[in-house]
Amino acid sequence: MRSELITVRTGSRPTVRDITAEAEQFVAGSGDGLLHVFVPHATAGVAIIETGAGSDDDLLTALDAVLPTDGRWRHRHGSPGHGRDHVLPAFVAPYATLPVLDGRLALGTWQSICLVDTNGDNPTRQVRFSFLSG
Repeated sequence: MRSELITVRTGSRPTVRDITAEAEQFVAGSGDGLLHVFVPHATAGVAIIETGAGSDDDLLTALDAVLPTDGRWRHRHGSPGHGRDHVLPAFVAPYATLPVLDGRLALGTWQSICLVDTNGDNPTRQVRFSFLSG
């Protein structure tokens, strides 16, 4: 298995950051296999969604509706409502596994690999790409 850790700047507000290009670069020329994308953080996730047509903003709006940034959370360190960031990975898993065929990601036409980060307290994140040859 081949593995690499990259650093992604997410900034100080909730964001959906497309990391497809970085993943494509990692698997380029690798043949057939599986790409595993993992975010080693307690407050971020990985989503396979369409970007650029509003879906990324819609995802953040939906997460705000389900996980509001108010005082209901028992986990209370950090910014107000930060407890919701620790619940996020139960809704947006911190990993995804994708097929790679002939060194290319086998994504659908409108699919992108996105890092979902609602925690503005940490402006940079790490993402681990691991390729398992098939």
